[in-house]
Amino acid sequence: MTFTAWLLLMAVLVLDTVSHLLLKSASIRADQRSDSQTEFLSALAVDSRFWVAILCFVALLVTWVGFISLVPLSQGVMAGSITIVGVMIGGRIAFGEAITPPRLLAVGLISLGVLIVGVFAA
Repeated sequence: MTFTAWLLLMAVLVLDTVSHLLLKSASIRADQRSDSQTEFLSALAVDSRFWVAILCFVALLVTWVGFISLVPLSQGVMAGSITIVGVMIGGRIAFGEAITPPRLLAVGLISLGVLIVGVFAA
């Protein structure tokens, strides 16, 4: 992969992680403030974290298209799966989610696959 492709992949990683964590945070907050689905959606609609998450998803879409235009599709999709690592680590830091041995093994295998594809692919 080119240097530009690597930069875009890192931007995809950051935007994907941030957008998911913000969306989860906004959802938790809205859930604590509501007793019904209507109240939940109303609380979510006025939470700034929800709207920042939406903006991050839009930026992610643009960044992903830029990244995928620079690399072969099979390589891009494989490399893009690294975002699961960022979301898992972010979930641990922000929400205290457990990192179990099977999850750690899965993330390790994904990371190894991304490294192999990113470094050794033609």
